[in-house]
Amino acid sequence: MSRSLVKSDSAAAEEMLSILRQSLKSCKTPGETNFEAKVPHIFVIFGASGDLAKKKIYPTVWWLYRDRLVPENTIFFGYARSDLRVEQVRAKCEPFMKVKEGEKERYEQFWKLNHYVKGSYDTRRDFELLNQAMTKAGTVRANRIFYLALPPSVFEVVTENLKSCCMATDSWTRVIIEKPFGKDSDSSAKLSNHLAGLFKEEEIYRIDHYLGKEMVQNLMSLRFGNRIFGPTWNRDNISSVFISFKEPFGTQGRGGYFDDFGIIRDVMQNHLLQILCLVAMEKPCSTAADDIRDEKVKVLKSMEAVGLEDVVLGQYVGDPDGEGEAKEGYLDDPTVPEGSTTPTYALAVTRINNERWDGVPFILRCGKALNERKAEVRIQYRDVPGDIFHGQTKRNELVIRVQPGEAIYCKVMTKTPGMSFGLEETELDLTYGSRYRGAKLPDAYERLILDVFCGSQMHFVRSDELAEAWRIFTPLLHQIEEQKPKPIPYIYGSRGPEEADKMLAENNFVYSGSYKWTKPAHHL
Repeated sequence: MSRSLVKSDSAAAEEMLSILRQSLKSCKTPGETNFEAKVPHIFVIFGASGDLAKKKIYPTVWWLYRDRLVPENTIFFGYARSDLRVEQVRAKCEPFMKVKEGEKERYEQFWKLNHYVKGSYDTRRDFELLNQAMTKAGTVRANRIFYLALPPSVFEVVTENLKSCCMATDSWTRVIIEKPFGKDSDSSAKLSNHLAGLFKEEEIYRIDHYLGKEMVQNLMSLRFGNRIFGPTWNRDNISSVFISFKEPFGTQGRGGYFDDFGIIRDVMQNHLLQILCLVAMEKPCSTAADDIRDEKVKVLKSMEAVGLEDVVLGQYVGDPDGEGEAKEGYLDDPTVPEGSTTPTYALAVTRINNERWDGVPFILRCGKALNERKAEVRIQYRDVPGDIFHGQTKRNELVIRVQPGEAIYCKVMTKTPGMSFGLEETELDLTYGSRYRGAKLPDAYERLILDVFCGSQMHFVRSDELAEAWRIFTPLLHQIEEQKPKPIPYIYGSRGPEEADKMLAENNFVYSGSYKWTKPAHHL
């Protein structure tokens, strides 16, 4: 890489922040021209004493405040049942805030803008007291954002009390809801109908943090900003699409929570299906939120429901030769019910019945306690017709690496260097750590919470999109719960059940095993 393309960490980060600030200034919101207006903003975190709040939400709003990406006249409220003071909330969050030298003064300013209200989730009077505290700290006319970092069991009563007591006056209110959005079609529809009776769709932000990840957002640019990909992005050229999510750890003592949902609800029905929509959808009319979400819904409507015959289900067992947690299987977790058949691994073959993708399998895989941490999209092209290289060619693949080490690379065949005329696999590689050395890649929650301030729903899930996603997976989930098929055991730290490799091979995915992507070294 030439020196002219390499920026210092601080210069690259400041350039990124400048672009984000300019974008923020152009955010139009009802009743104001942009964030330079004098209308205050109030950001409320429900469940402020919980894990999600301390590990993700408080750090995220601090980072946005630190980088001046939220309005300066924003104040923050925590609300929970625990009897806490702001100082105690701060102490809980401290290990996750990543405060650097030179930021301490602004960090102190951030906490001075924080308030805490103790209250229950089912008592109207407590919400009236919250409203009084917000009015006293800000003004009656303040834009209000409520983040529900809460278990789904209290969504309904909390939103009812919000609507009754805490809505903004002469300005806007926005409500952020964390997944899971129900457990199946019926429970999701019940929640959606409940929310629709309280709020307008443009006030509801169903957050799936995967839609905030850099490489997931890059799918739109890659597909629709480059002529090179468009003509081959179809059934005539693509053999299969493989979307994979792997974690190298098990339940880590949270098996009781996980067992209620399982890997399909936890990852596949939301994160992986969202990525599938972005890979498969037609070009939207514009980058407006509803134009994009309209195309995603069309993809989902073109898909059949998934059944047991379309999946491989697995559950990890301990590795006798492993160390620490690796020695323990899923059923060894004391919080997991004895004899549980909940899958910790799932591979599902889905199909899209439209002109572009007819016959192309979209394969979704997710699992815990596997051999590596990785999330990627692997688009495998068909074999080159008319082979003149005597079987030396391997299939081209376009790979979008979501995490770790964000990258886009394309596997291609080239002549082996030297006197011979053999072929070998190599890659055309865009690794962000090399090409954009020092650039600040915001956390997914940073992007999405900033989008809420801006009023952009591009990366949030709409109610009809959610309903279609549940339609696809609810029959499978009910079959698993009713029939309780025994998942295939796989060893902690392995690649998963061998049966999954067989299903991959049966669905147009060829794994040669002769190629391994290596993260390139930084060059000056």
